[in-house]
Amino acid sequence: MDMETFEKFLGSINLKAYRDTYRPIKLVEMDLPKDIQALEALYETYWDQRRFIDYDVFYHEYLNRYKMPIDAFRTKITMCQDCYYRGLPARIYRTWASIITQIHAGYVAEAVFGDGTVNMSAELDHKGADFQVVYKGSILNYQVKKKTFSREVRAAKVSKNPIPGQFIDIGYEVPTEDYFVNPKRKNGEFKLPYLRFIGNKELKRLANGFVVFTPYTFESAKNDIDQALKQGS
Repeated sequence: MDMETFEKFLGSINLKAYRDTYRPIKLVEMDLPKDIQALEALYETYWDQRRFIDYDVFYHEYLNRYKMPIDAFRTKITMCQDCYYRGLPARIYRTWASIITQIHAGYVAEAVFGDGTVNMSAELDHKGADFQVVYKGSILNYQVKKKTFSREVRAAKVSKNPIPGQFIDIGYEVPTEDYFVNPKRKNGEFKLPYLRFIGNKELKRLANGFVVFTPYTFESAKNDIDQALKQGS
């Protein structure tokens, strides 16, 4: 099953090593032009082609694919080559980490609603839907709303060409590592962010620190559609 395979892939990533490497580097923080954004390559690789490759391999492929426009943008902003190519992998990594978590949510939704029910692409993303579910005549446009996330996915998505269907926000909260290492206060009581997280049936934390959605996130929407069709028949 793709959901389980992708979850194993996420769990195998050395998230701490990537964070330690890239978190301090914030050299390329300006808005990137559309022709060198990584969205299209991410959706094609991890959703369309279902190739679950680690970040280093993905970045190498991304760099080769967009080599000319990437360097043209560097020349345009007059940034030195050393600074730019130290900062760019850190910038793309933050996009990568956010989007692959989002893509995992699409796999979870597909496991709940059924094969062929989930659409995901850069085009849909630009139109305001992180992924779209088409189930028994209903269209559900899911938007992942993160409370801790990177600059490149922070802005709310607003489309000039709205797409049909209902928009549903799914909340995504990632308490810092310390809450899991030291979940209790000095008086022995659990800290509030830890309690809030473990009480949330829609999220779970993998051993390496990735937080992902569970099938529970989508089951109520599926049941609502099923019940409405049953009552209408």
